[in-house]
Amino acid sequence: MLRLLLLFSLLFSFSAIAADSTKTLQRADRFLKSGNKSEIFRAYNDYKNLYLTAVINNDEGLRHRSLEGIVSSGKRLHIDVAKYDKELSSTSSKSKPLPKKSIKKKETKKKVTVSKRYMLRSVNWKDGRLILRLNKSLPSKQLNYFKLYDKKRKKYRYVFDMHDTQLDKHYKLHHANIQRISLAQFRPNTLRLVIEHDKALKIRFKLDRNALIINPGVKKPVEKTRPVKKVTAPVVHDRMMAKTIVLDPGHGGRDGGAVGYRKYREKMVVLQISREVSKLLKKEGHKVYMTRSDDSAVKLQKRTQFANIKKADIFISIHANAVPKRNAHKVSGIETYFLSNNTDSGSERAKRVAKMENSKDLKDVNFYGQTDFINILNREKIKRSERLAHDLQRNILATLKKSYKGVKDTGVREGPFWVLVGAQMPSVLIEVGFITHPTEALRLGKSAYQKKMAEGIVQGIEQYFLKNP
Repeated sequence: MLRLLLLFSLLFSFSAIAADSTKTLQRADRFLKSGNKSEIFRAYNDYKNLYLTAVINNDEGLRHRSLEGIVSSGKRLHIDVAKYDKELSSTSSKSKPLPKKSIKKKETKKKVTVSKRYMLRSVNWKDGRLILRLNKSLPSKQLNYFKLYDKKRKKYRYVFDMHDTQLDKHYKLHHANIQRISLAQFRPNTLRLVIEHDKALKIRFKLDRNALIINPGVKKPVEKTRPVKKVTAPVVHDRMMAKTIVLDPGHGGRDGGAVGYRKYREKMVVLQISREVSKLLKKEGHKVYMTRSDDSAVKLQKRTQFANIKKADIFISIHANAVPKRNAHKVSGIETYFLSNNTDSGSERAKRVAKMENSKDLKDVNFYGQTDFINILNREKIKRSERLAHDLQRNILATLKKSYKGVKDTGVREGPFWVLVGAQMPSVLIEVGFITHPTEALRLGKSAYQKKMAEGIVQGIEQYFLKNP
């Protein structure tokens, strides 16, 4: 009975999120009014979640309100929200927004100009304080400060973003009692300083004319900063943002997977989508590996072994679904699976899909033999895998529904997928659609649809890391 209740809870979790959108919207509006950068960042994340809910449920009022929130909070955080601003302009005259409390014009219209360039001229330690001097005074609105905690690595990170600011040279920063300090050109117009330590620090800082003065709250003198030979600063993502991701295009080689409408082959479709996902993730600065990059065979147990060797933060296996020809016109949709030791809640549908995806490598391993092994899974990894699955499913659907009609959500499910067993990190399996369905198969075979699918997957990954740094 308890397992049945858990299954219903899983299936209706997104409905609960939609029903609670008013409460979430009020909370986001409250955070937005705060002068605290961390709370504005939380508001931005809430508005993004509400936007996804609105797109999936075709709620124009909520969509309009969430777009307003994304644009307003994004501009205050100096995040590029141009595409949301453009979408807001096109919907403002067509939608009836939900009732809201007015936001001061100063907050909604605050905009950072990029015509003025701020250059970092020197970095020095003085009396235990780190002093960054610029060519001119940096307005407070150009500085973002926030804190993060990495539960996996048990590290505290203190991040300073100086917008419209560039390096004039590279600096290596050291402190006897701080584990790591990095200074890099995070984006072309954003200079990022990160202080990382395994214990919480009482950091204080202030802007004093053309200097940012940071007191890290630790004692003892430090080594002097050593400027390196002047070079053009490359645009790189800081390591705190960059993650290691392993993508697993299903099947390959003699194991072609499902053969669908007009002889579309699963192994080729999922490889093409995986390549698009890899390109987008690499543009965001992530380290990406693929278990196969061509039409080659890879044994199931080797796939997660590869992810473990690469010390991946997440593992995503990409597949396409299929049903017998007699039902081909009736069954379509996108679904995401995560591995769980709650095998009974996997349902007959999950067992059927798993049987299809678990390759010939396992012909001598029956279902119950597999589930005995699955029962030793780590609970924390299961929770993270489930969160990753929901973030992926929501973002894939929201992205596709903006460009295509009739995209069906068949949910997030638990399933006994052998390809996920053994992964030491959160891992999921995405069924990108039914290759046997006439409409869905034709879409899956087209480059434009594959790119949209990849965009949704990448947005889901980024949202997961945003909430689980």
